[in-house]
Amino acid sequence: MERRSSCSNVTGLPLDFPRFDLSLEHRRATKNAVVHEAAAAVREHGVGLKAATITPEEKGDVGTPNRILREEIGGRVIVRTGRRIPGVAPLGGVHAPISVVRMAVGDAYGAKEWREGEGEDEAAFRTERIERRICRSVAEFAFRLAERTGARVFGGPKYTVSPVYEGMLKEEMDVAAARHPDVTYQPQLIDATFALLLSSSGDPLVIPALNRDGDILSDLVLPLFGSIAGSESLIVGFGDDYVPTVVLAEAAHGTAPSLYGKNVANPMAMILAAAVLLSYLPDGETASRAIRESCLESVGDGIRTADLGGHSSTTEFTDEVIRRVRQKLDIWSAL
Repeated sequence: MERRSSCSNVTGLPLDFPRFDLSLEHRRATKNAVVHEAAAAVREHGVGLKAATITPEEKGDVGTPNRILREEIGGRVIVRTGRRIPGVAPLGGVHAPISVVRMAVGDAYGAKEWREGEGEDEAAFRTERIERRICRSVAEFAFRLAERTGARVFGGPKYTVSPVYEGMLKEEMDVAAARHPDVTYQPQLIDATFALLLSSSGDPLVIPALNRDGDILSDLVLPLFGSIAGSESLIVGFGDDYVPTVVLAEAAHGTAPSLYGKNVANPMAMILAAAVLLSYLPDGETASRAIRESCLESVGDGIRTADLGGHSSTTEFTDEVIRRVRQKLDIWSAL
């Protein structure tokens, strides 16, 4: 099912979003056809904004739409950045941003699994796969992000134990480091990355990772900043020159069924996801900056939802961000 909506009355940009209903009920009704339609639209337009979706636990159900979207839009990299939220105390003295750049496909996810034998002799097997083009995408994007943000590239896979499999990512990290000599490069094994994370948090960090490692690492990094509310997630696909050609943005968190319909959920991550997405559009950087600043300034001024210690509703917070965005854009246009 497709609907269209416009946000040009806030940003001033001539945007028109086709909308696709990825609710569990509609995915079941269409047998995931709507997910394939949404993926085709994102691939065609080069950008997309996705809300959190429910993944059923039963085998044989429609499963998660994320795998279909990532594969069909050609997503190679997932980027999640933890950053300080004004007025929210981070853990362990973490203040500088930490970006986890992980594989979007392959590795432990989608691996073939089977079991053999019986009783105590039963054994489980899994075949995992990574590709050099994905490793190169992760490494190159990580170094370009670090170059752009003044961060250092830190961490890496367990390449000493798995020189053939995990070593492929380390090889591409080393080659990318040679292409970007001005970026500080501090490779670490993944277990050392976890152990050294807090003590290495004085500067902004960019951490390249395998799919499974990065998934776990993101779940650790984002809460270090006091809440995952200030973190968006990007799925990025690339052309031959490793310049992004498709970007799908979403909140880093999942669904919150207990908050449904109560007007108390924190919309901050989705707002920031929309802001980042605009930065990938022609003439969208000014509106992107206005939304980011308005969102963080609202929190800093005490306009917060309950999860951040405030009393604002979802609507009240969103309306305040919109008011500030319009004000900023009006003032900047005058200047």
